[in-house]
Amino acid sequence: MAYDEPAYRRRDTGGTGNGGLREDSRFGSDNGFGTTPTYQTGSFPVASEFREPDATELTQRRAISQAELDDVFDDPSHGDPGRDRVAVHVIWEVLLLLAAGAVGFLLYREDSAAVRGASLDQLLVLAAGLGLLAIGASLTLRAGAPNLALGPIAVGAALHFAEQGDRGVLVASAEAVVAAGLLGLLMAIVITAFHVPGWAVSLAGALAAMVFIQQRSGPVNLQGDYSPTDQALYLFGGVAAVSVLGGLVGMIKPVRRSVGRFRPVADPAHRRGGLAAVLTGGALVVSSSLAAVGGILLVAGQDVPVVPSPGLDWTALAVGAALLGGASAFGRRGGVFGTILAVVLITLFIRYEDAMGWDISHLAIAGGVLLAGVVVTRIVETYGRPRTRDNDSDEEEWTEPDPPSTSWDSGRRTDSWPTPLPTQPSAGRPDPWDTDRWGTGGR
Repeated sequence: MAYDEPAYRRRDTGGTGNGGLREDSRFGSDNGFGTTPTYQTGSFPVASEFREPDATELTQRRAISQAELDDVFDDPSHGDPGRDRVAVHVIWEVLLLLAAGAVGFLLYREDSAAVRGASLDQLLVLAAGLGLLAIGASLTLRAGAPNLALGPIAVGAALHFAEQGDRGVLVASAEAVVAAGLLGLLMAIVITAFHVPGWAVSLAGALAAMVFIQQRSGPVNLQGDYSPTDQALYLFGGVAAVSVLGGLVGMIKPVRRSVGRFRPVADPAHRRGGLAAVLTGGALVVSSSLAAVGGILLVAGQDVPVVPSPGLDWTALAVGAALLGGASAFGRRGGVFGTILAVVLITLFIRYEDAMGWDISHLAIAGGVLLAGVVVTRIVETYGRPRTRDNDSDEEEWTEPDPPSTSWDSGRRTDSWPTPLPTQPSAGRPDPWDTDRWGTGGR
């Protein structure tokens, strides 16, 4: 089978050289005697071609989806790539709404005056104050550094406002908020500089706030005449809007990933970078400032003397409300309406148990809310993680090329390997070493 046969070349009426013949590009090119022919696509595969393709070859074989392009910018050690699922948050928030409506109905049936007039205004202010604490807790939970100093900061700010309220609402409030922000900044510096758990450092910050609280020997009466109940509806509406807006912003994937970057996913000694430190520190400062404002609303709205207390019950209620609302205890994940719905549910239950005369301690209520919150965290982590994509449907599976065929298509020359030799029958064939052949008859 010569190389110049028509099966390997075809006529080129307009070409020159080689007698008007042109090499078929499907079978490579031959530069002459002593050179190595260059094989092209469609030629016989050589032994080196039977190998697994690398990532570059697989990428060139298919188009890259937009979701995969987004995942490229995820930190490989940040957790599962992809967008967190929100269906679990939607379902849970619907259940929270139904539960809040049921408790509200029970409260109305037991004491309809509790949801009317001045009682309703006090209820709304209580929900607004607790809502600010819960927003701060939810923010630090998402950032992966829970702030346990929220309650003591709120009580300390309430005591300062009660003592200095006669100097003006803005002055007393500003001093309390700035002091709380400075405490949050100190905690943020320690947490981010040494890359240590936020709950441990914030617990030390809570003890520092308790030292300020213990300097008061008895209840402190309000020195000003400010009453937030006159703007109760606007205050609660503003707090609810901040909570929902923060939840909506937190649903944006880059924001969600950036805020929750401090979330531990590998060795705790591995630092998460400057962006994680800045965002986590900012969350601690903002949450501490919100706690100060929330404490002022709680004391001013109830119009009762401020009793010096450690404030850990308010910390537990705030963190429990955030967890119950769908914020994960591990960081990053959370819903949209969950925090404010959980606050409404807890506020209504506190007023309902007071109307029923059950006299349940706030610590007991906070403990129950925390236990329910950690169960919600387990649900959110299980069903809120990014969905695992089936790579088999997105990319083509690489298969080894078929071995070279012994025949060509119709219209071309067909060559076949020679068939095996026919099998010789063993029966009837004389044995060359048979003794009869060498017997007497052969002499």
